[in-house]
Amino acid sequence: MGQTLTEIARELQGSDKKVQLIYAFNGVGKTRLSREFKELIAPKVIEEGESEELRVKVLYYNAFTEDLFFWDNDLDSDTNRKLIVRPNNFTNWVLVEQGQENNIISNFQHYTSPSLIPTFNSDYSEVEFSINRGNAASIENVKISKGEESNFIWSVFFSFLELIVENLNEEEGERQTNQFDDLEYIFIDDPVSSLDDTHLIELAVNIAVLIKSSYFDWSTKSGLKFVITTHNPLFYNVLFNEFNNPDSSTGFKVKHSTKKRLEKLNDGTFSLLDQPNDSPFSYHLLLLSEIERAIEEDAIQKYHYNFLRNILEKTSTFLGYNKWRDLLPQESREAYYNRIINLSSHGKFSGEEASVIEDNDKRVLSYLVRELKREYGFNSLVN
Repeated sequence: MGQTLTEIARELQGSDKKVQLIYAFNGVGKTRLSREFKELIAPKVIEEGESEELRVKVLYYNAFTEDLFFWDNDLDSDTNRKLIVRPNNFTNWVLVEQGQENNIISNFQHYTSPSLIPTFNSDYSEVEFSINRGNAASIENVKISKGEESNFIWSVFFSFLELIVENLNEEEGERQTNQFDDLEYIFIDDPVSSLDDTHLIELAVNIAVLIKSSYFDWSTKSGLKFVITTHNPLFYNVLFNEFNNPDSSTGFKVKHSTKKRLEKLNDGTFSLLDQPNDSPFSYHLLLLSEIERAIEEDAIQKYHYNFLRNILEKTSTFLGYNKWRDLLPQESREAYYNRIINLSSHGKFSGEEASVIEDNDKRVLSYLVRELKREYGFNSLVN
């Protein structure tokens, strides 16, 4: 039976695990889940005379975090472009009180380029970017790409998170601030999707190391708890493996984490499924199970051809084929190839695309999946 996102948020809240790692396709509802979780843990109701900053129980990184940063493109002269930072207690603590400007810049340049230089203004409400070309003149007031912008915002958040963990690892009387003493949860939703594989792996490892190092009382299950959601299979797998590795220096064990998969059901409800700790996450097998389920329920849509193409690409790479079309049935291979190309090239790679296809295309998809399983030894994945 399906659940609402509010019910799933309650399930996450009820867990005694230090880390809950969740995989979900884009568009399933990860960001909405983070909002439901935040509203459940700490609805924004401030009693009279009570300071908001002392009521911090949950911090989250998601699409709404990125909305705190927006561009002034200087439409009049198109020269003085800058990223505006909406000031709040957290950015003030990180930048003004703790002086983490250099750490933010260092993290950002590590994941982008040392020649891309952010410069904060005096009150840290604006950031300008320039490109240092060495001996040549620098390029000032650059508007960076969306991927670089996402990297920058994550660098601000991660620097903030490092400070919080460091602060909460101290004894209460020795902490630099007490405004995070009530903090219970960190919810991270798809931190940076624009990184290359090398940097993405490094980012996942860094997050895992920080989480393992954060204070947690294993006997009472008290301390910072983390929920991480992602649509990126590589990011998920690296975190999966990191949390499956015990750490004697921090007391972290496999049992302190849980791995799950979030699915959206046909009736609009959701399901949160366990991913066994002893079973690595296989993205192509998940795609195959999604296709098989759609075939069984007569719910095939255009995006399932995207899934099939992705499976064929990964399988051909694994088996050493030069082209994924070589895995298709030899009779009418070119026709099958063209059909997949046509139906997989005009839609989102998303579980929410509602593009209907013809009955004949449904029959072809079913046939190709059967042949793929028969020829290359895939087991049935749908109960």
